Amino acid sequence: MTTPAPLQRLEIDGRAATADRLLWPALGGVGHFTAMQVRGGATRGLALHLARLDAATRELFDRELDGEHVRALIRHVLRDDIADASVRVHVHAPEGEPSVTVTVRAPGGVSESPQALRSVPYQRPFPHIKHLGGFGQARHGELARRAGFDDALLTGPDGTISEGAVTNIAFYDGSGIVWPDAPCLTGITMQLLEPRLAAAGLPTRRAPVTLADLSSYAAAFVTNARGIAPVRRIDATEFAVDEKLMGTLAGLYADVPWDAV
Repeated sequence: MTTPAPLQRLEIDGRAATADRLLWPALGGVGHFTAMQVRGGATRGLALHLARLDAATRELFDRELDGEHVRALIRHVLRDDIADASVRVHVHAPEGEPSVTVTVRAPGGVSESPQALRSVPYQRPFPHIKHLGGFGQARHGELARRAGFDDALLTGPDGTISEGAVTNIAFYDGSGIVWPDAPCLTGITMQLLEPRLAAAGLPTRRAPVTLADLSSYAAAFVTNARGIAPVRRIDATEFAVDEKLMGTLAGLYADVPWDAV
C-alpha cells in the first residue's frame, strides 16, 4: 500500500478529534470502512458505499447505520472549502454503538501505468467485509513492490485467484469478461462497472481462475476506488494491454453518474 497523502481533516461523529477520542480508533482492532473519491462534492456509487457500511455494521456490531447520518458527517467534514478529496469513513463501536470517523486527504487517481502483480498465497479473513487490520495484504503488497512489482495478487492454496491486495481483478478471454469466482471484497467500482459491460458488447461471467489458467486470457485489468488500470504481467505471465478494451472500460466508468454527498 502506498504512503497516503497527509490528512487534511479528521472528525469523529462530527466533532474534531481529540487524543481521548482517537484512542479507540488507534488501538481498537475491530471495525470497517469504505473509501471514496469525491469531486465537486459528489462521488460515484454513494448508495453502494452507504449500503456497504450499514451491512458491515449490522454484521459486526448488530446495529444499523443510517445512511443519511453518514452523508451528513461527510458533508460536515468537507464543509464549503473542500470540493475534491479522498474520503474514508471508518466505523467502530467502542461502547457498543457505532462511532463514525471521517478522514479527508487530497484527491487521488489510479496510476495509468499497466500493473505488474506478484501472486501470493494469502486470502483475507472475512473477505466480504472491508475491515480493519489488513496487515497481511499490506505486507504482501510491500514485499511485492520491493521485488519490482506494483502490488500483490491474493490466491488460495491451489493457486485460485481471488483479488488484488487493494483491488478487484478481471480477465478478458477475447469475447467477454471473467471475474474470479472466489472469496473477495466486491468493490464499489466493480459493482458499478460490471452491470454496464454487456451493453458494450462485453458479456460477463463469474468462474474460477487459477494461476495455471493465466495464459488462456488475452488481457486483464484491476479496479478500485481510484479507477481502472490494465495489468501487464502476473508473475512471469505477460499480458498485452488491449487499448480498445481499456478505452471501452474507461468510457463506461466515465459515464457512471456522480451522486451528491
